[in-house]
Amino acid sequence: MHHRTSRRTLLTATAATAAAAATGVGVLPGAAQAAVTAATSTDSRLKRLIARMSLEEKVGQLFVMRVYGHSATEPDQADIDANLAEIGVRDAAELISTYHVGGIIYFAWAHNTRDPHQIAGLSNGIQRAGLAGPTPLPLLVSTDQEHGIVCRVGEPATLLPGAMALGAGGSRSDARTAGRIAGAELAALGINQNYAPDADVNVNPANPVIGVRSFGSDPDSVAGMVAAQVKGYQSSGIASTAKHFPGHGDTSTDSHTGLPVIHHTREQWAELDAPPFRAAIAAGIDSIMTAHIVVPALDPSEDPATLSRPILTGILREELGYDGVVVTDALGMEGVRTKYGDERVPVLALLAGVDQLLNPPDLEVAWNAVLNAVKSGEISEARIEESILRILRLKTKLGLFRDPYVTHRGVERTIGIPSHLAAADRIAERTTTLLANTGSLLPLSRRSLRNLLVAGADPASPSGTTGPPTTTLAGAFEELGFAATALSTGTAPSQAKIAEAVAAAEGKDAVIVATYNVSASSSQRTLVGALAAAGVPVITLAIRNPYDIAQLAGTGYAASLAAYCWTDVELRAAARVIAGRARPEGRLPVPVQRADAPAQTLYPVGFGLSYRS
Repeated sequence: MHHRTSRRTLLTATAATAAAAATGVGVLPGAAQAAVTAATSTDSRLKRLIARMSLEEKVGQLFVMRVYGHSATEPDQADIDANLAEIGVRDAAELISTYHVGGIIYFAWAHNTRDPHQIAGLSNGIQRAGLAGPTPLPLLVSTDQEHGIVCRVGEPATLLPGAMALGAGGSRSDARTAGRIAGAELAALGINQNYAPDADVNVNPANPVIGVRSFGSDPDSVAGMVAAQVKGYQSSGIASTAKHFPGHGDTSTDSHTGLPVIHHTREQWAELDAPPFRAAIAAGIDSIMTAHIVVPALDPSEDPATLSRPILTGILREELGYDGVVVTDALGMEGVRTKYGDERVPVLALLAGVDQLLNPPDLEVAWNAVLNAVKSGEISEARIEESILRILRLKTKLGLFRDPYVTHRGVERTIGIPSHLAAADRIAERTTTLLANTGSLLPLSRRSLRNLLVAGADPASPSGTTGPPTTTLAGAFEELGFAATALSTGTAPSQAKIAEAVAAAEGKDAVIVATYNVSASSSQRTLVGALAAAGVPVITLAIRNPYDIAQLAGTGYAASLAAYCWTDVELRAAARVIAGRARPEGRLPVPVQRADAPAQTLYPVGFGLSYRS
């Protein structure tokens, strides 16, 4: 049964029951009565299961933890050493038997996601370890697969446009399709909880941590895209997670390294930040992730939202009516560690209303802190059983008690299949945004403008990139029949590198420059200006934030586009648009302000050029 349907039916049925009791007339409709009966039966069964669990097992169910290694029982020696140093266990199986954790999160840097068959094997090994415990319990296996700049599972899995690119495309159908494809592939790998979509409304261009991870700056548009993604992910049988509540879109501080403060009034929060979370809840969202941010208007204590009972219980649970799983953002982030020590953070999070404690920096400290808080009475056992029941309900809904395992045949039939890859290409084409096209330079003609130089930034690659953006772009143009030379000049090109680029541009018909978060003092501006001054038409392509064009004013570029990310699928789509094999259909989902007068809008939300017929 779909989560949204069952929850709403249950709420309606509960209300109907109360009304009938009060009036003495009327009975529940058959479907509502069946839903109440099924939910009551499931809860009764799960409560009996919880009653059989030891206190240590109950505490463990609240934690979602990282672990190094490609295998649950036979990781490489370097990963064994890392696990022993950081967690005090050798591998995932020992982590589960020691701490009874309810979930494990995958990271590429932890060597969990080498290739699809390996991931499936790791997931199965984790589930075997969970079912081998004193109380056999399957695990929630999670990851951050937002797509775009945040991906943990790379090729040959299908890589799709990220949130802001989808926002530029403006199609809820595309957003839902992307979620459905991504969810199906994660499910085939045994990953059953995805920490996506991002429900933050990015109203601050200087936001260092959200940016293109957001669908845009308009709350209603973001809400529609979030709901579509939730439905897409969850239609594939995985849990979706809206993040970061109560909204991380208007900050200039990265919560990984500091504690951001959001100065929205209560009314501004309701207007700007709340709509996407309301939409996610209405769409039946399975889990919501907290933000390590301070919002004084919502909680004058100035505790981070992750530790705030007024925010998580008062607003999320009581005001918004959400009764699904609440998971913290990673507890190793500085934003949640600034005010309290690591032994207090998990306790305060549970008291605030959290269910899952994600990736504490020291599991032994966090686990014992919660255990001791229950033993001392600071946290009642009934309180943690509320969270455990929500977690077990989710595991039941996902079918993990019935069959938590995946198959290699399922991997072959699902991961990176042609229909998924073709859909990703089609969606990406509809996201590329043309912002300037002086003299109708674009689309390029292979007859008159066929010899290209592709220069520019080479940021650290997200999963799904096969090489530097310049190399990928040049290869894409070659496949389209152009002659293309790649020259990586970096995100801060030196004078020598700029001179090399100018020399390489000699005799070329056009230069494409990939730009990356250009600032007023960035030497990327100097690069674009020097190439334009050499007399060759310059096309700039913003491969992350679309605000680059404002900083490039006066450099002499001839055309400018935004791709929103530098994974292969976005770069190949941008090449097709530049070459005229696809029309630019993307429209800005955020405004671009003038660099010299930030109060003035250079390009409004919805701006985007098209090619003449």
